Amino acid sequence: MKLDSSLGAVVTGGASGLGLASAEALAEQGLKVAIFDLNEDAGEAAAMQIGGTFHKVDIMDEQSVEAGFAAARAAHGQERVLVHCAMAAKGGKTVGKDKETGGFKRFSTEDYAFSAQGILIASYRVASISALGMASADPVNDDGERGTIILTSSAAAQDGQIGQIAYGSLKAGVNGLVLPMARDLMDLGIRVNSIMPGIFATPPMLRFKDLNEKMWDNLNASVPFPKRLGHAEEFASLVLEIARNSYLNAHQFRIDGAIRMPPR
Repeated sequence: MKLDSSLGAVVTGGASGLGLASAEALAEQGLKVAIFDLNEDAGEAAAMQIGGTFHKVDIMDEQSVEAGFAAARAAHGQERVLVHCAMAAKGGKTVGKDKETGGFKRFSTEDYAFSAQGILIASYRVASISALGMASADPVNDDGERGTIILTSSAAAQDGQIGQIAYGSLKAGVNGLVLPMARDLMDLGIRVNSIMPGIFATPPMLRFKDLNEKMWDNLNASVPFPKRLGHAEEFASLVLEIARNSYLNAHQFRIDGAIRMPPR
């Protein structure tokens, strides 16, 4: 798919981190980018910076997502590139110590269900709503391609650590969406892939740099090569290649500096 100003894109979680870097990279290619996020101040600032639009969207609410796509399409036309980075989840061990009672407690079904809504179900919701719009659009090239969907999984999908029962299993579920969804959409000319980032220097991780310099140094040293956390721009570079290369379909791409996560 040729990336240029004739195309629109939607990036969820585009106000910061991997989403912001993806939005910036797509805009640099000329695409008209709509940012979906809950953070209005950061989202508006990011949209202004890249010449795109911001839409306050809660990925866990069907009506909010549908309204966001409607507004983005009114501004830029049908998106041909979807990058889904937004998520919500809770952490905890399947069974762990209860500090209050001194006994044990389990990660509640309710917390797991919340995480499922924020990771797996939200991924399906956003991807399927985007695909429905793409299905009726004219092809953009001789291959009959109508669009590309890029979901964000995680290295934890394969290397889930202690306390990541929800995050690890549900990010694995995101990978599980890719092949059947790509097959569902193949006759419509819509590609589906996912990216599994390792440890990236996004705002949540950068807090460690100020709070615990030794932990920060250990995190960087844990990456085989290069011995540092990933840069958001490197994630965005992979987004561009997946969007650009029409022969990339139904794959899960790991980008992690060769790290394999230990149990903790």
